[in-house]
Amino acid sequence: MELIIFLIIGALAGFAAGLFGVGGGTIIVPLLFIVFTQMDYSPDNIMHLALGTSLATIIVTSISSLMAHNKKGAVMWPVFKNLAPGLAVGCFLGAGIAGQISGLYLQLIVGVFLLWVAYKMFFGGKKQVASHANNVSNANHNNTELPSKPKQLAAGGVIGVASAIFGIGGGSLTVPYLTRYNVVMQKAVGTSAACGLPIAIAGALGYIVFGTQAQINVPNTIGFVHIYAFLGISIMSFFTAKVGAKVAHILSPALLKKCFALLLTVVGFYFLYKGLV
Repeated sequence: MELIIFLIIGALAGFAAGLFGVGGGTIIVPLLFIVFTQMDYSPDNIMHLALGTSLATIIVTSISSLMAHNKKGAVMWPVFKNLAPGLAVGCFLGAGIAGQISGLYLQLIVGVFLLWVAYKMFFGGKKQVASHANNVSNANHNNTELPSKPKQLAAGGVIGVASAIFGIGGGSLTVPYLTRYNVVMQKAVGTSAACGLPIAIAGALGYIVFGTQAQINVPNTIGFVHIYAFLGISIMSFFTAKVGAKVAHILSPALLKKCFALLLTVVGFYFLYKGLV
């Protein structure tokens, strides 16, 4: 029965990720939070389990995404090499930091983050179009000037820490970071997809290590990663993401983004309500 529930979550998360063009973490974390709450797990562990399991599933989806973007030549491998060490170390440490934060505070932090993502999606559409036009123009004039290697390494560390605490693959942070330095949108998204892999691996390992140290008493888990949830979500989201992407081409992207922003707003306020009441 548990596995069926997680297969359904995987189907929804993958479909939504493909449909709305966002990482599955923004869907997986809230859904797992609700399911783990219904399973009567300890409130102290629910949020940590949702975040750790989310990052573990992103390992699978990021490989699929990375391969697709690499075929189109959209991954800037030199930039990836500069960011990856910082991303991995930052995400592992971020899992340790999250382990020290109480479940209730984590709910509030993630709730605020989801509201921020919703705001960006709701009001950022026009800016993104203008930014994309500027990126194309700048790319034609070879204006892309990324910071030095040490600065990229440090940026990777910051993105890694945040990704671990929010249970995401880092796309919400890596893409704006790259486009800020005039990287063309397609290459920013492609490179961000590649960056999702070290984030997910290091984050999942971190949640396993620090969760094992915490000695939580939850069945079918390794540290803060739920095995059945990881398997069910990974299997289904791999297939349904492609379906979501196809449907996205049929429907209005602007309307889709607004609907998803509305959903994230509801979930964000739900987390804040649960954390404060």
